[in-house]
Amino acid sequence: MDRTFGVVSREVLVAGDGLSFLRGIIDGRHPAPPFAGTMDFDLVEADEGRVVFVGRPSPRFFNPLGTIHGGWTATILDSAMACAAHSTLKPGEGYTTLEMKLNYVRPVMPDSGTVRCEGRLIHRGGSVITTEGNLRDERGKLLAHGTETCMVFPAKASAG
Repeated sequence: MDRTFGVVSREVLVAGDGLSFLRGIIDGRHPAPPFAGTMDFDLVEADEGRVVFVGRPSPRFFNPLGTIHGGWTATILDSAMACAAHSTLKPGEGYTTLEMKLNYVRPVMPDSGTVRCEGRLIHRGGSVITTEGNLRDERGKLLAHGTETCMVFPAKASAG
């Protein structure tokens, strides 16, 4: 299936629960966010409190040292950890990331193959969600891991 990229209206985003929205991206009912195409990764699994992205690190993401830039690694981890939080949202709820901490364990390289990034819920409270994530190469070796804290708030259907 060919992916489409775009942004849904605020009304669509907050009308249903977070898990249904994420599954809508996977099955093509909703477009993938534009940056996912730029960064070359996809959301492939979503359950309540758990999501998986797969990514393809390539030389176009090299830093001056000849390894995949840490920003690429941070972006896929942030996506997985934030979407694990998103999967717990009720209709009408929004969230934002408050902080993120990452540990880079091994360099990410094109020969890492298709990498797998899993985000998991640690805790869901009324206003704070904490998640964790790990990024593994095609052979299952840990490349990076982290934690994230998100704040939950009532979402407005439209900005303004």
